[in-house]
Amino acid sequence: MSNTSQEFDKVISICRNLYSNKMKDYGSAWRILRLPSLTDQIFIKAQRIRSLQENEIRKVNEDETSEFIGIINYSIMALIQLDLGVADQPDLDVEKAVALYDEKVKVCKDLMEAKNHDYGEAWRDLRVSSLTDLILQKVLRVKQIEDNKGKTLVSEGIDANYQDMLNYAVFALIHLGKAV
Repeated sequence: MSNTSQEFDKVISICRNLYSNKMKDYGSAWRILRLPSLTDQIFIKAQRIRSLQENEIRKVNEDETSEFIGIINYSIMALIQLDLGVADQPDLDVEKAVALYDEKVKVCKDLMEAKNHDYGEAWRDLRVSSLTDLILQKVLRVKQIEDNKGKTLVSEGIDANYQDMLNYAVFALIHLGKAV
């Protein structure tokens, strides 16, 4: 599993670098987004990945990589919003935003390592298309929980679903060779 841990770190490094650079370009404008808006952004990215996987003709010459990176970064933003709440104005500097990013990544990585141990790295036998479907399923679950005003009877909360989406997207990027 140490290989998975290192691959996870390599993928996250790419995502974190993009997040940090976008923070420098745009600031924390994303802080005004409500959770359903972040969930919808993840949904759009997952739907686009699925479309790219199913369609033989692509009108934009891109692969799924940037969309999986987007899912990871939007999931982190959502996890931050869960903790801090929505802001009326951008309120985080780059240093604080990256520190929060790192905190959320650590929680997700710890969860990944625990589940990876228990599941015996079963994700390695999954297809990227299956990981995409699992992300879409998690997004739809979050949308339902949001529609239920955050209430669940027996299910995990929204945070666990965002964490799973992030980890599935990391696995997909590892499969796509982005951890090399």
